[in-house]
Amino acid sequence: MSQVHAMSDDQVASELKKMTAFIRQEAIEKAREIQVKADEEFAIEKSRLVRQETAAIDASYEKKFKQAGMSQQIARSTVANKTRIKVLSARQEVLDSLFESARGKLADFTSGKGGSKGGPNYQDICKNLILEGMYALNEPKLAVRARKQDYDVVKKAMADAEKEYKQGMKKDSKLELDEKNAQPDGISGGVSIVGGGGKIDINNTFEERLKLLETDGLPTLRASLFGENANRKFSD
Repeated sequence: MSQVHAMSDDQVASELKKMTAFIRQEAIEKAREIQVKADEEFAIEKSRLVRQETAAIDASYEKKFKQAGMSQQIARSTVANKTRIKVLSARQEVLDSLFESARGKLADFTSGKGGSKGGPNYQDICKNLILEGMYALNEPKLAVRARKQDYDVVKKAMADAEKEYKQGMKKDSKLELDEKNAQPDGISGGVSIVGGGGKIDINNTFEERLKLLETDGLPTLRASLFGENANRKFSD
């Protein structure tokens, strides 16, 4: 049977020192592991927070950039619209002035002052206006209405129109001056051709022809004055 020898004080102290050193070393290594892990977790969390804040800053910048771009677009659109309205308004003023000037000169054709040298006189104009109604109505008998002061000129125009109509259509169409329903003296001139038993009235007075020009001929006139509209996709 073995015997257990008691350790001396020096041996006990030595063993305690070894155990203390071992425990200290274990603690140091454990603390180092904890520190390394903490540093790694800190770095990961820091990186996550940086990415998160960077994304938030990028999103905020992109939002502000889009808002700034939209504000610029709105500002440009507003300026462009105001400019376009001013241009359209100026063009309309030119057209209104042009038609007003034409309206003021309508009476010149009655006196023979309208048109250039060698151009049609008032009698020729009335003849052509009457012929237009004759061709449109194509009836054997029609009535013509005119201003009282134009009766002499219109009668000659009617005779010329009957002759030209017969030559072109190879048939007669008799015209009668409707003196019971004269055109008002306030108009500048022109005639009306009445057919269909008095139910159809083709108004070929100067004022009415100018109204037709203002509506039907306006696109062509606008293009002649200001050029074709680049934004217009279709034309009549």
